[in-house]
Amino acid sequence: MNSKLQWLRNKMNSLDLQGIIISNPVNIRYLTNINAEGTLLITRKENIYITDGRYIEHVHSVLTLFDEINVYDIKDLSKDDYENFFMFCENVGFEEHYVTYAKYKEYIRKYKINNLVETEYIIEKQRMIKDEEEIHNINKACNITDDCFKYILGYIKPGMTEKQIAKEIDEYYNERTDGLAFETIVASGENTSKPHAVPTNRKIQEQDIITIDMGCKVNGYCSDMTRTFFVGDVIEEVKPIYDLVLKNQLQTLEDYKDGANTRIVSKMVENDFRLNGYDFIHSLGHGLGLEIHEPPYISYNNDTLLKENMVVTDEPGIYIPGKFGVRIEDTVQITKFGCIKLTNSEKNYIII
Repeated sequence: MNSKLQWLRNKMNSLDLQGIIISNPVNIRYLTNINAEGTLLITRKENIYITDGRYIEHVHSVLTLFDEINVYDIKDLSKDDYENFFMFCENVGFEEHYVTYAKYKEYIRKYKINNLVETEYIIEKQRMIKDEEEIHNINKACNITDDCFKYILGYIKPGMTEKQIAKEIDEYYNERTDGLAFETIVASGENTSKPHAVPTNRKIQEQDIITIDMGCKVNGYCSDMTRTFFVGDVIEEVKPIYDLVLKNQLQTLEDYKDGANTRIVSKMVENDFRLNGYDFIHSLGHGLGLEIHEPPYISYNNDTLLKENMVVTDEPGIYIPGKFGVRIEDTVQITKFGCIKLTNSEKNYIII
């Protein structure tokens, strides 16, 4: 059997679950590699995927005998079929953070379930630790992101708009990958003070500051990188803030390792920023994989221990409203004694 499905069955046994309904498409893809509308049922005797007839051919093309999943067209199932899936299952798990109350009631009625049990993110927690194939896909996405950044530095010229630059990045990714991991951020001048700026028609000027936050997907897995750089020369007013952000970004790379506490690592950055008169207004980082933002979330509000083979970001930033902002971000893999940078673009005063 597929190792991830076998893990889930073992986990279900430990939780006294005789069945589980998985409806979150990201979790379905994680467990089965299926990327199509449908519902995955794990019952006492079998693994079942119920989907629309439009996706049957695609689902069969993805699955192998090793997966041991029976695929059903939703239109071929009767009321009795649904009621029989979880027969003799005392406890059936469901994804309470994803399912609406209406869907919860529908599950009880449709499957005749005695006890529908909350599963408390069991799959999401498992997804935090990446296997070799997942890390390979993320690493490939990060390599393409580095290549894209090198390309875009040679492409940008004064007079271009933020939207033009973002479009060029998007096209670069679309030609080489599954597409964007998230909407590309290109911010220049005063727009860099907005952490989640949307590209505008503002034109790049001489002596400008530019922040680009970019990422792509390879086989469904994301990359994420941010760089702040300069046109013509480094703005003197920005230098001390850039240096402070870079110092903390590099220090965090030293602090990231198996067993590191996310609250403590984040607090160190926050304290250094405040000591220098600046606020830290967003998280230090986040996990990424099939989703661009997934656990663990690295901030002073979360008390989590980093574990080997988690893949997370390191992205401190300082923003001066109406003037400028600086953010520097890498995607990294946590190891036993440190971390491995998966994005490796230059960070020391990039000038175009």
